[in-house]
Amino acid sequence: MFKYVLKRIGYMVLFILLIVIFMIYNLTPSNRAYTDAKADQVAMKQQLAGMSAEAQAKWFEERYEMYQISYGTETNNMILRYLRWVGLYPYADNPYTGKEGKLNGLLQGNFGYSYQYKKDVVNVVAAPMKNTIFINIFSTILALAITIPLGIFCAVHKGKKVDNTVQVVTMLGYSLPIYIIALIFMFFFCVLWRIFPISGTKTAGAIYATKWDEFIDMLYHITLPVIVMTFASLGGMTRYVRSAMIDALSMDYIRTARAKGLKEKVVIYSHAWRNALLPIITSIIGWFISIFSGSVIIENTFSLNGMGKLYWAGLSNLDFELVLAIQMFYTIVALIGSLLMDISYGLVDPRVRVDK
Repeated sequence: MFKYVLKRIGYMVLFILLIVIFMIYNLTPSNRAYTDAKADQVAMKQQLAGMSAEAQAKWFEERYEMYQISYGTETNNMILRYLRWVGLYPYADNPYTGKEGKLNGLLQGNFGYSYQYKKDVVNVVAAPMKNTIFINIFSTILALAITIPLGIFCAVHKGKKVDNTVQVVTMLGYSLPIYIIALIFMFFFCVLWRIFPISGTKTAGAIYATKWDEFIDMLYHITLPVIVMTFASLGGMTRYVRSAMIDALSMDYIRTARAKGLKEKVVIYSHAWRNALLPIITSIIGWFISIFSGSVIIENTFSLNGMGKLYWAGLSNLDFELVLAIQMFYTIVALIGSLLMDISYGLVDPRVRVDK
């Protein structure tokens, strides 16, 4: 299995993640060298005013070339640019600045520069990434803790009043768009009852005595977004678990287990649930990835400082390098989810081999 995991990670990193993202990166209409050279030209407008048109053109050409060398885009050789972007080939010496060329790519922590925030992308995404991961993992754990027992309970009590009631309630979360659910919850919990704050991840102007106080305040602010994300997930996952369990409980081996006199709990959890896991695992991984995608809407609705809100801001302001870095984050989440799904198959069903 270890060999299989290493091979899958190699495929993910070398081909899908790096090559595809690099192609997208070079297809964007962003020219950082030209933008910076143009900004310098505007800033030095008064100093350049006394120069002739030819001198100004030469000055701009040299400034543009200086930035091209700094960013490794002075060559049209895409293989060389790719190796520089990854961090496997050094940049050229810059005669304009006197700086010696060195490795400065992804492997060295260079994910680009954000023109919107005027700093490196790594520094921009550090805090939002922590918030997004925490919110999504917390809501995932909470949703699974509710949907799996609820789905099993509904399957065992199929057709009864409790099952019908749960199906009606979960249908709301399944059919309504997540932003509609968010607005409904905001109206009741924030406007009408005033239980939770309406936006943000911390109290404005708050001074915390300890890190624990800051953490508690953050939990208080993200409670409602987590509840919304969990409620929106209940419908689909509960119905899927219920359907898989109903199919498993109708199999011949379940009747055989009951005929042998096994306790009902053993029949449900040791026999039916284990065989129902295979289709459920696929749904859980796909649903986990969709939660991260759905956080774009939730973070913007509740003004949370997360990757989703940052992604939307980057798109709105044409901050391409920031957007690509965030897209790389979501791609990594999707690829890790796919890997975990394959590994889970092998753990649940011994017939599935994951060592090749």
